[in-house]
Amino acid sequence: MDEHIADAVARPDLIRLDRGLVCLRFETMKVVSALTAVERLLEQGRVRPGDTLLDSSSGIYAYALALACHRYGLGCHIVGSTTIDSTLYNQLVLLGCRLEQVEPSADLKLDQSLRVRRVRQLLDENTHYHWMRQYHDDIHCLGYRPIADRIRTELDGEALTIVGGVGSGASTGALARYLRGTGTDVGLVGVQPFGSITFGAEHVSDSEMIIAGIGSSIPFGNVEHTAYDTLHWISFDTALSASTDLLRRHAVFAGLSSGAAYLAARWERYFRSSGPVLFIAADTGHRYNEAVFSRAESARDIAELAPHSAVDTTELKMPWSRMCWGRAEGPPNARVDGVFIP
Repeated sequence: MDEHIADAVARPDLIRLDRGLVCLRFETMKVVSALTAVERLLEQGRVRPGDTLLDSSSGIYAYALALACHRYGLGCHIVGSTTIDSTLYNQLVLLGCRLEQVEPSADLKLDQSLRVRRVRQLLDENTHYHWMRQYHDDIHCLGYRPIADRIRTELDGEALTIVGGVGSGASTGALARYLRGTGTDVGLVGVQPFGSITFGAEHVSDSEMIIAGIGSSIPFGNVEHTAYDTLHWISFDTALSASTDLLRRHAVFAGLSSGAAYLAARWERYFRSSGPVLFIAADTGHRYNEAVFSRAESARDIAELAPHSAVDTTELKMPWSRMCWGRAEGPPNARVDGVFIP
């Protein structure tokens, strides 16, 4: 029996949707990384009872950290973006989290910079605060080890392809690392929004919106660029169509990043991969109800969609591009080697 709701939320579902297509479905994926990270920090004495854990978040990590802090009786302070809706806001407040939201900005880089600046101010003012640094501290990868073990067991150690939104780099990178470490043959496919610098797509903008949580306008230390074999860049409208199809066809109610991963996984499964393809559904679709599912009539038939094949990032174009990355190093402005990590 679980001792806390966070333990249950951290346990994902593994669902075979079609022949060779598997969904790793989370209620809220980052609970896995936040919960295990907090456990390790307490074990190491880097965090002590009465301390407050602090970070910046666009939403999903805020909830994860609030649950972990509630689980272990720690304070939680989030500097959030305006993408945090009223439903999540109410949950965070009732979980005891102190939430600040930066002034709205149409520029993602400015939004992230403002949040980091506020985090620094809070650290200067509060000596008992610990900055979680979800984007840069690989302690957030530890929670994915038991999930990798489960995947290997349930798929009988078969060679497989993992597909998922890159974001901070923890989930896809850690799963591939742990599975490859046991000798499993793993192809890793990252999914990005247009406009993200992580793999060099900042020059292509999505007029609708950037899919939250799977890209970035600043370098992330946890992204191991050399782990990825292939990349897909997917627009908001295309992800909307895929999220709608995922619900209609397979009854999986999941968010935009999940839809994007599902679309890329279908392509890899039916046109590239001979083995099973597993994609990550990072959260449920509730916070996307208005932006995505209430617009289901505008969704396209995904059978009519196909990616543009790009040789390099200069050839990327909307609404969907695919490129062989070949485990290359990251673009210079997306690497944190030798520079200060925000």
